[in-house]
Amino acid sequence: MASKLEFVKYIAEQLSNLHDVEYKYMFGEYALYYNKKVVALICDDQLFVKLTEAGRNFIGNVVEAPAYPGAKPSF
Repeated sequence: MASKLEFVKYIAEQLSNLHDVEYKYMFGEYALYYNKKVVALICDDQLFVKLTEAGRNFIGNVVEAPAYPGAKPSF
């Protein structure tokens, strides 16, 4: 099931204070970019954020899951 564009726009709107957030439709889903780097994927109307140590420290106890079968885990 592909993500709805309305959901993608909602996520981008929540990050609008960052000023350099973009999203691109790729392979049937969306990639979220910040400063021209992929930082998250949106698959099946779920946000999967790239793992970083700083992110882990900020979030604390977090659930990890792959965005799609065979993908690396994400927050």
